[in-house]
Amino acid sequence: MAQLGLTERELRAWRTSFQMVEMLRTRIEQQLQADGGLSNADYSVLALLSEAPGRRMRAYELSRVAGWEKSRMHHQLTRMERRGQIARERCGSRGIDVVLTTEGHAALKKAVPGHAEEVRRLFIDRLTPEELEQFADIAAKILDNLQADQPPTAGHSARRRSGAALE
Repeated sequence: MAQLGLTERELRAWRTSFQMVEMLRTRIEQQLQADGGLSNADYSVLALLSEAPGRRMRAYELSRVAGWEKSRMHHQLTRMERRGQIARERCGSRGIDVVLTTEGHAALKKAVPGHAEEVRRLFIDRLTPEELEQFADIAAKILDNLQADQPPTAGHSARRRSGAALE
């Protein structure tokens, strides 16, 4: 029986993919909170800044690379600035640099081992090397399509990220 204009096969693929992403996000969030009091969003920002030259990045570029709307990034940075994890510094007449602080770097360093272990336990170790490569190719294909299909009014587009700190 087809639902929503999808065949049973298509519906199964969609539902299992959606459920998998949601469960992984929840489990990773739980691990990050338990091990260091970070959210997924905190970890993402800290990891991106740690990989940037001089551990700093223009705010608009950080939003673009993270694939977040300007307002979401602003609110996230405000919370992180209150906790001392990042600082915002003027850059030129209108720009703002987001800078990873010593406290933010320490929080990230504390979180990385447990995060990597949990990603490995929940995801990496469940697939063969060949399956992992296939999964990455399939996910990249869907991600590329999502990025190309993003409406101009939707804000900043995401860029495929790489790097060990973003597992």
